[in-house]
Amino acid sequence: MSTTTSTENSGLLRVLLPPFEKKFGCKVDVIAVGTGKALKLGEAGDVDVVFVHARSLEDKFVSAGFGVNRRDVMYNDFVLIGPPEDPARVRGAGSAAEALSKIAAAGSIFVSRGDESGTHQKEKELWKNGGVAPKGKWYLEAGQGMGEVINMATQVRGYTLADRGTCIAYGKKTDLVILRQGDGNLRNPYGVIAVNPARHPHVKYDMAMKFIGFVTGEEGRGIIADFRIDGKPLFFVYGMKET
Repeated sequence: MSTTTSTENSGLLRVLLPPFEKKFGCKVDVIAVGTGKALKLGEAGDVDVVFVHARSLEDKFVSAGFGVNRRDVMYNDFVLIGPPEDPARVRGAGSAAEALSKIAAAGSIFVSRGDESGTHQKEKELWKNGGVAPKGKWYLEAGQGMGEVINMATQVRGYTLADRGTCIAYGKKTDLVILRQGDGNLRNPYGVIAVNPARHPHVKYDMAMKFIGFVTGEEGRGIIADFRIDGKPLFFVYGMKET
């Protein structure tokens, strides 16, 4: 399975995979990379299933014939985090896009995933909405996963866009705080897709469909909904009340 770094960095896979493996007598080999790279692995037939979070890229993956049977799994949201002293004064911004514009105007350090991940896709969308083409010494493209980027932003006292799950999981590893959240366009949905066996006959399609059934079924949904760190839920399941 190829998947986004947030499902692994958050710790979700450590509780979600063992019950599936026990139930079906298998071992899931996980490749955790940005969503763009995860889908490329699916395109090449190097994995059997992808578990990612960039709906526009997922739809292209399916429409191009590389994936089949996409299903919604869960969601959380993106948050803008940065130093408590907030040098760019983004707390008063009217939107996430405006917050990024204030960071650019101030020349404050922003650490980007820079890896075509789902988070990077959302970041690029927000820069575009704010009318900013980010470049310069203040804009750092890490090419790393979410956990590494949070660590880097902490070290350089910069800002970054993070998924809430990894942000919560790294709460004791950073003093960065959430400075912008709750915008309607910051919602972060996750989907699971089987690699198309018609394109790659060697893939384990039956097992991929069992995994899809598990994570979208009662047992998997319950595990995801119950997964918390310090009492805080990291992901929400469609059809279940947020608590």
